[in-house]
Amino acid sequence: MMTDPVGDMLARIRNAGGARHAQVRCPASKLKVAVARVLSAEGFVGEVRLEGDGKRPVLSVDLRYQDDGSLMIEGMRRVSKPGRRIYRAADELKRIRAGLGMSILSTSKGVMCDRDARAANIGGEVICEVW
Repeated sequence: MMTDPVGDMLARIRNAGGARHAQVRCPASKLKVAVARVLSAEGFVGEVRLEGDGKRPVLSVDLRYQDDGSLMIEGMRRVSKPGRRIYRAADELKRIRAGLGMSILSTSKGVMCDRDARAANIGGEVICEVW
């Protein structure tokens, strides 16, 4: 039994990037798909696809690399974990790496990046930080 599915997905992306894979596949869930779509919208990963039948869908994420061959994602950190949930109000959201990174939040309006949450003036659970 997996206790942190989102943390597992982030680790798979990090490990696949280190091994220079073109894509990474993991079991899908609504939260993982939403997090992957935010990463794609912000330019950290490529296309996000949901594959397979309805019983066991698979999330497929195309990885993006810089011109020098390094992964677009320099680092990521899981903030809110199953054993310790971390919530932040809109005015408590800090900039990551001087604005070059982002936080991904689960809010009442859905999963979004910190910039969108500040613009909408809503807080939520800080899922992870990516830079």
